[in-house]
Amino acid sequence: MYKITKSLILGAFISIQGVLSAQSSNAVASDSQGEPMASTMQAEAEIKKDTSENFKRIKLDGIAAVVGDYVILDSDIDKTLIDLKSQGASTEDITRCGLLGKLMEDRLYAHQAVQDSLLVSDDEVAATTEAQIQELVSRTGSMAKLLKFYRKDDEASLREEIGKINKLRMLSEKMQRDIISEIEITPEEVRQFFNKIPEDERPVFGAELEISQIVKQPKPTEAEKQKVIDKLNTIKADVEDNDASFSVKAILYSQDPGSKPRGGLYNGITKKSGFDKTFKDVAFSLRQGEVSDPFETMFGFHIIYIEKIRGQELDLRHILIQPEISQEALDGAKSELDSIRQKVLDGKFTFAEAALNFSDEKETKFDGGLLRNPTNFDSKFELTKMDPTLYNQVRNLKDNEISYPIFEEDPRGGGPKYKILKVTNRYDEHIADFARDYTKIQQLALTEKQYNAIKKWMEEHIEDTYISVNDKNRECNFANNWVKN
Repeated sequence: MYKITKSLILGAFISIQGVLSAQSSNAVASDSQGEPMASTMQAEAEIKKDTSENFKRIKLDGIAAVVGDYVILDSDIDKTLIDLKSQGASTEDITRCGLLGKLMEDRLYAHQAVQDSLLVSDDEVAATTEAQIQELVSRTGSMAKLLKFYRKDDEASLREEIGKINKLRMLSEKMQRDIISEIEITPEEVRQFFNKIPEDERPVFGAELEISQIVKQPKPTEAEKQKVIDKLNTIKADVEDNDASFSVKAILYSQDPGSKPRGGLYNGITKKSGFDKTFKDVAFSLRQGEVSDPFETMFGFHIIYIEKIRGQELDLRHILIQPEISQEALDGAKSELDSIRQKVLDGKFTFAEAALNFSDEKETKFDGGLLRNPTNFDSKFELTKMDPTLYNQVRNLKDNEISYPIFEEDPRGGGPKYKILKVTNRYDEHIADFARDYTKIQQLALTEKQYNAIKKWMEEHIEDTYISVNDKNRECNFANNWVKN
């Protein structure tokens, strides 16, 4: 039983995050982080000549199955396989029945999301679609080549097809998030989960590091700040006085990588959401349709547009612009870190003391500069799962060694900075220990509980939803009871 624990949990994690191969591949090639469009075309050619037993030739526009209000065509299965190959995924063990089952799961989530009024806005779909098309055009070289690849006569029909795919995917992901949104795990449940695993089958955790850093974030001049404020005021006036699109302005000017492709959109913001306090205070002071004055947070200067208010939730768009930092300020930050590093090496104070007194990063300075793993907020980073950039910055550091100042653009939108790093602890590969690895075990236990909740949800809604499987697919050995035996 427990030999499949890790594979079950991995499968659950993938499903819960909404990135099942069939779901993500049913988006468009621009969702892929894999090969360029040329590889997608190559994959399509491979599909056409595929003669393996797993994929029998079928009529392209036949109906494979119906789930609720959604029809799955045979060609949808072919497109999914093409996208998987374009992403570099191995398709040797993937059967046509397996792909159809995953597509049916996706449609069931989307169908129930509509029934439960878990909707996505047309603007959000349009912004995502537009960003994808721009990326596809940059990869293929021209809109004409893109239209040829998708066999479309005009841009409107291309946007319509990609928009439909995006809307279905976004509905599916929203439904999955809703299923597990209130699931929590107690310490006793974690203990029971761990104790169920036989000692000789407990997971092995790889070598880990604890890493501390001291950050200097150079400040912009008042003149540079004013330039940004003036620019945001100009954008605000154009939206209010000339009916300019806030969404388009966000795509053109915002420096927030998380929301820029969606026209600055953030859905379902509450007062408990993990946003900057000032950002939330401004957002919840506005009326629907109102645009804020420019305001400052640790990430730069913003304006906010309130798209919709639903009780205690907001759908909003925002534009973030960061003031320019002079080379003189950058050089000053680097020089200061050089000085701090040398004083730590000379024993004038510890690295933790230096972080507390000199670091500009509030999230780490009060904890001796200790970094937290963004995946689970633990202090340990497993070497094989570390962010490649961070790994390359620390992989050659020896015990008690401190890096020279490293330049970095803050991926969260906080502007350029310099930092010095130190490996404060090393942990060898080891078999899971309840006390030592509690955070990881807790996450595994939670993921299993979420997996079981999704499995139960799936079983119940398959029974309650209209589902029809084409005769030629009824013999498939589906993971779920789609044929309702």
